[in-house]
This record gives sequence, structure tokens and C-alpha cells, in this order.
Amino acid sequence: MSRVTKFITAVSLLGLSGLPARAAVDASATQFELFGLPVTNSIITTWAVALALIVAVRLAIGSKPTLVPSRGQAMVESLIDGVRELVEPIVGKRTAPAALPLLLTLFVFILINNWSGLLPGVGTIGMESHGEDGSHHFEPFIRPFTADMNGTIALAVVAMAGWAVLIWRFAGPKLILHDLFGNKANRNEVPAAIYYFLTLIFLAVGVIEIISIAIRPVSLSFRLFGNVFGGENLLHGTFFAFPFYFLELLIGLVQALVFTLLVSVYIGLICNHGDDHAAEHGEDHEPHAAH
Repeated sequence: MSRVTKFITAVSLLGLSGLPARAAVDASATQFELFGLPVTNSIITTWAVALALIVAVRLAIGSKPTLVPSRGQAMVESLIDGVRELVEPIVGKRTAPAALPLLLTLFVFILINNWSGLLPGVGTIGMESHGEDGSHHFEPFIRPFTADMNGTIALAVVAMAGWAVLIWRFAGPKLILHDLFGNKANRNEVPAAIYYFLTLIFLAVGVIEIISIAIRPVSLSFRLFGNVFGGENLLHGTFFAFPFYFLELLIGLVQALVFTLLVSVYIGLICNHGDDHAAEHGEDHEPHAAH
């Protein structure tokens, strides 16, 4: 924990030296085009974050993990173990090994992108343009990826795609359909009339659940975007005052945890009770084969 505390303190001190922003930003700005596709200021930031993460992990672990870990390798392993202990009870022991790479990547990637807005120059260095109506617009050269709606939507789509693959692999179509539309009552414990009535109720609930699943990418992306974008404007408006800076440091961590835990819950809602389902039916604990 002392290493983590030192890292957070270093990030805090680094961010406090950032330049005050000229104005809040309300949209991403295209910096250049690559193969005919626009590259925005938030994409540049996420490329830099991804490269920094890759380099940091390689430097910490070295060319090959060792049986007796170095300090850097121990820190990486501690992070992995911490996330595993957090999500394993939620997604289930069978699903955890396959779900951990997705959830760990989402947590770390979102966390560093959230904190990138606290670094000097991110969202504060750019060009100011004047509109014909006399309005002023400030376009930074780089800004946080998670403060751009396009970025949070992309993260939500990737997360839900991973969710779909995991539930198909570890639950299978039969259990998915039963979880969504199946009658959860025990046929031997309730009268037939009530059982068939409950079947209709569970079918209706399944339709509502499908609508809820379709809305999940929207809620994931809007929640993350709203908090990070709001924090960005708050910091710019208060010239990076220390209380608000520290608050955004915590919010960045909390929002990364919330996003990761919500995806874990979505996976666990279908996959976690798969262990009990397999035990009741005498099935093995291997993932279902996709047909």
C-alpha cells in the first residue's frame, strides 16, 4: 500500500503544476486525418496512455516474469490480485480467469485516462477561435479520452461485447434463455395454474430485461462521460484548486471502479449461478462450447 500511496501522491503533485485552462471544452476537436479518418485530441491522449501503460508494464516486469518477483513485478501482481479478489465473487470462480483480462484492462485503462486530465497541459494547451457571433471557443491539443462521449461509448461497446462472449462461453444459450425468460418457480412446489401464470409473468420480465440490456451501453457511457467531463470543467473553472483537484483524483478512481464493477455484475448475473446450475444437473465445470 505504501507504493500505491507514493504513486498517488506523485500524480497529485504533478497535476498541481498544470496550467490553468482558458475555458471549458464541450466537444472533441480533429487534429489531423490518418488514412482518411479523423484523429481527435482525445484519441491522441488515449494513444499516449496506452503506450505509457505498455512501456510501464514492460519495464516493471522485464522481458520475462521471474519466480522471485522484482519490485515492479510485485506491484503488477498485487494489482492483478487485488482486481481478481474484487471481481471473482461477482462473476464466479469459473468465469473469473477468462473475465479478469477484460475487467483488469478496463479498470486500469479507464483509471489512467480519468487521471490524465489532471496532468499538466491536458485540456489546457490549445488554440482559441472566435466565432462570427463574437463567441470564443477553446480547442485543446489533447484532452482526456473519457471526457469525450465517443470514447466512453467505445469503452461501453467493448465491455458489452466482452460480456456477450463470456456469457455465451460460460453459460451457453440454454441457460441464457432460461435466465431471461424461464420460469424460476419450482413446478413441484406450486399449483399448476399458478406455475403457468408465473410463466407468462417471467416472459414479460424477460422482455423488460432485454430492454435493460440494450440500455446498458448507454448508461455505462453516459455515467462515465458525465462525471469526467463535469470534473474537467470544474477544474478548469476553479484553476485547479487543490480541494477540487483532490476530489477529481478520487472521482477518477471511483468511476473506474464503478464501470468495472457494473460490467462484473452484468457478467455475474448470468454466469455466477452457472456453478449451481451445473452441479444440479451433474454437468462438468468446463465452458460450454459455442454452436
